[in-house]
Amino acid sequence: MLHGDCQKLDPRIRRTRGLLQDALKRLLEEKEFDKITIQDIAEAATLNRATFYAHYPDKFALLEELIRVNFLQLLECRKVRFDGSCATAFHPIVLAVCDYLAELQKSRASKQRQFEAFVEGTVIDQIRVILMDGYKKHPVERSINPELIAATASWAIYGAAKQWVNNPDRAPSEEFVATAVNLVRPILTAGTAPAGNS
Repeated sequence: MLHGDCQKLDPRIRRTRGLLQDALKRLLEEKEFDKITIQDIAEAATLNRATFYAHYPDKFALLEELIRVNFLQLLECRKVRFDGSCATAFHPIVLAVCDYLAELQKSRASKQRQFEAFVEGTVIDQIRVILMDGYKKHPVERSINPELIAATASWAIYGAAKQWVNNPDRAPSEEFVATAVNLVRPILTAGTAPAGNS
């Protein structure tokens, strides 16, 4: 489900993109993103520059895909799904975001301001996509556009997880997620008729 587009790609394309993503990941542990060149990435991947440009227009597109793929792999490993029918079903999404940010915080790359902005934008967008997929599978009559709800909830989930990960005295993620779910649930159910009303 989460890797639908990726699975449609030719295996050779997936392999080459995987080499480029792995190369960038290794390089980010050695130096700052703005100091990494396309030539550095191509050499680390044992490919040429022309091959790089056949797959990505620039290193920013590669970074965005690296973040997206890593986050989606975490969600896949946890079998995270949001079917849109129950507000508490997004508990694993919040937990996955917390775990992703906590793991990322250990890396050298996370200290780079430019990298952080890409993580934020990419992860928020992926949360929004997951929520919208759930809403499409189980449509509910709403007085508020589901796109707006998904976008707002995505920012709220990411913002709460970011606040949690930046707290040096943070509670365990499972404990925090219960609080985050209570904060975000009203957003996810916004615009729906309360139970029992017709």
